[in-house]
Amino acid sequence: MGREIRVIAMAYHLQRIDWMPSPPLAPDDGPIDFEHLGRMTLGDAILEHEVLAMFAAQAVGLMRALAILPADAGELAHKLKGSARAIGAFQVADAAGGLETAVLNGDDPVEALAELKDAVEQARTAIDAILRRS
Repeated sequence: MGREIRVIAMAYHLQRIDWMPSPPLAPDDGPIDFEHLGRMTLGDAILEHEVLAMFAAQAVGLMRALAILPADAGELAHKLKGSARAIGAFQVADAAGGLETAVLNGDDPVEALAELKDAVEQARTAIDAILRRS
């Protein structure tokens, strides 16, 4: 009987806790995780737009450089991976990580580069749509 009381009391206690939502373990299916971006920019819409515009410009430059698969392709992919994670472009980050790994392992990077190109195009399309609305 004492055990039942403890379980009931514990269940009641858990119901009174104000739970803080955690970020999702896996971002949504869109090219940009806007909840993540909002957290990173502290909800400042102007800053969000500035960060998105900077990322789009950086991604164009890095993809142009990566197109010829230079000797520093792994470093360039790593840079793009970090920038993409910062704004919530997790598909770009994953694809950049795949290219980085392929280059570092000496694997053929052509397929990984194609996946990265596709992910960047999707992210840029989403970013362009957002920047046009403002």
